[in-house]
Amino acid sequence: MSTAEETTGGEVEPWEEVTPDAARRLLVAAVEAFAERGYHATTTRDIASRAGMSPAALYIHYKTKEELLHRISRIGHDRALDILRTASRREGTAKERLADAVGSFVRWHAGRRTTARVVQYELDALGPEARAEIVALRRQVDAEVRGIIEDGVASGEFDVRDVQGTTLAVLSLCIDVARWFTVNGPRTPEEVGALYADLVLRMVGAG
Repeated sequence: MSTAEETTGGEVEPWEEVTPDAARRLLVAAVEAFAERGYHATTTRDIASRAGMSPAALYIHYKTKEELLHRISRIGHDRALDILRTASRREGTAKERLADAVGSFVRWHAGRRTTARVVQYELDALGPEARAEIVALRRQVDAEVRGIIEDGVASGEFDVRDVQGTTLAVLSLCIDVARWFTVNGPRTPEEVGALYADLVLRMVGAG
């Protein structure tokens, strides 16, 4: 299934921020190739072929293969951060906000599993400067979830002894969905999101 087909109900088509159309086609082809073969095993010729273009055409829009990965990673992490910020800053109790954050984050990793696998598991392929930029975004992702858990501990809603460790466990649980989720499985992204939200609330001792 192509990345463009992985939209779930009501969501905008992915990569709409990438223009012109040729650049978007190349980026989608890169996502598919990186997810299928891995970054290092994928060549620029592979990407161009998937996009129905010549290898020379790729360099009009992207100087290197790493630039493609960086763009994919940046857009994906920005989206993930936006999802968590929206949930963490909404009105409601810490329990409600954490359930919303986890449910939304899991739905994204299931519904955009091909993209998410590249975004989450190809970080080490980036050069030092690009990697540092993405690591900074990951720290912000961590901070949003950690903030909700800290709020819940402060209000007495959660019983958590190790906030930092619990934050890592919650994020790891959500991210791993991209590795195993399949549309042929028994649950939809929405159902997996609801299940994981319930599991995380139990993890933090929410009443």
